[in-house]
Amino acid sequence: MGVQGPIRVVVAKPGLDGHDRGAKVIARALRDAGMEVIYTGLHQTPEQVVDTAIQEDADAIGLSILSGAHNTLFAKVIELLKERDAADIKVFGGGIIPEADIPPLKELGVAEIFTPGATTTSIVEWVRANVRQLAA
Repeated sequence: MGVQGPIRVVVAKPGLDGHDRGAKVIARALRDAGMEVIYTGLHQTPEQVVDTAIQEDADAIGLSILSGAHNTLFAKVIELLKERDAADIKVFGGGIIPEADIPPLKELGVAEIFTPGATTTSIVEWVRANVRQLAA
């Protein structure tokens, strides 16, 4: 392991959801905090998200899901990361996700879920504290 640069985060909007304002706000907040952010744009498949994360040597993937398909989409991203020996890439997410769905998502391997009302500051602090902390 050489000198570590900034934390690299892929911010993605998987699925059919067309609302990306929240994802863009998070991407900007992480960038303003000195991280490298790769924003994939709308309508990405889990495969595209994982491909991007691996190609970009990302430390984390932030998924924004408002469409209700979070259980399927998070599970698929985690499964693909495992298949491709990239399970060290932390996955976190946000969006409209019912409280009852959060514990099962965390059991799947989603590191953290931010629901509406989470501040950009709290998300930035979480990423700083939880991504790549083992390498420090």
